[in-house]
Amino acid sequence: MPALDAARDCFERNFGTSPDGVAFAPGRVNIIGDHTDYNDGFVLPMPLALGTAVAFKRRGSDLIDARAGDYGDAALLIRPDDKVPLQDGWRSLVHGMIHLLREEGLVAGGLDLAIAGDLPRGSGLSSSASLCIAIARAAFDAAGQMIESPTRVAQIAQQVEHRYAGVACGIMDQMVIAAGEAGRAMLLDCGTLEWRQIDLPTDWSVLVLQSGVTRELVDGAYNARRADCEAACRTLGVATLRDVAPGSSGLSTLAGTEALRAQHVVGEIERTRQAADAIAERDIGRLGLLLREAHASMRDLFEASHPQVDAQVDWLNEIIGPAGGARMTGGGFGGSIVLVCEASARERIEAAVEQVGKPQYGLGDLVIRAHG
Repeated sequence: MPALDAARDCFERNFGTSPDGVAFAPGRVNIIGDHTDYNDGFVLPMPLALGTAVAFKRRGSDLIDARAGDYGDAALLIRPDDKVPLQDGWRSLVHGMIHLLREEGLVAGGLDLAIAGDLPRGSGLSSSASLCIAIARAAFDAAGQMIESPTRVAQIAQQVEHRYAGVACGIMDQMVIAAGEAGRAMLLDCGTLEWRQIDLPTDWSVLVLQSGVTRELVDGAYNARRADCEAACRTLGVATLRDVAPGSSGLSTLAGTEALRAQHVVGEIERTRQAADAIAERDIGRLGLLLREAHASMRDLFEASHPQVDAQVDWLNEIIGPAGGARMTGGGFGGSIVLVCEASARERIEAAVEQVGKPQYGLGDLVIRAHG
């Protein structure tokens, strides 16, 4: 894995010795179910082979000395009484994760750390949650401990995003990174945090394409959408939009952005349930229709798409045909596109992306094969 080698090289370059070990946490792609997690709904993500690696070695003091290979070996020194910096990129995530793990009494002692990743930044593939979970795994591995509760570690990583990164995210990214399994999709109930793994058919392919539109969630757009959902809940008198059934008469009482956001979330929760069934039943045509509906809902109801990405998705759905589909994935506002197709069509689609998608539609250089 490039990230593992890069983290090890960064450690040796900065600390003049070999690390005790290297921990890894993947990124993730969400097949369907966007902005449903913080509404206690269902999501259907899967882990990627790309992610974040953290090389580590224990040290005698309580100091944490972290180096970021992807940022020119930039340093972060953490002493036990240091305050966590707010919205300071990777430093807030690393310091925040160490701080909360110590606060919970889960880890102790000092560490030398070297961090490297191969997830493209701004791609919507959850590099931030990957970094947090990788830091936790490194801290536990250094202490010779097993992570007994991936759910608890995921919840701590979510709190890091809330308290220090300024993103009021749901739990999806952290849960699938902490507990997902390679080559399988995770149907996660974000209300109960129960999940089941779903095998993807071996004759299907899941591709992740870079749209070329960099996204950034801390600019307030993501948090504003969450606030709209919370306002809709207050109007409807429910705890979360998970409590609203599709076609509920209550939806007609909403107006403006509250109505649009609620319609997306309620519909997306149901689409996610149906998508899990479609995968289990090997019905790629049905899954493709659900992916297309999900993108239209993100574009028209949640207003979290981007014109360039819309054009890319429309073109991809044309070349895929009825056996599969594509949609923008992640929090929105750019980032990545997830595409499901028959494995026999993958090379044809990849060739079309290279020959037409990049020069005419601005698709990025990197195509990730998440499955098949």
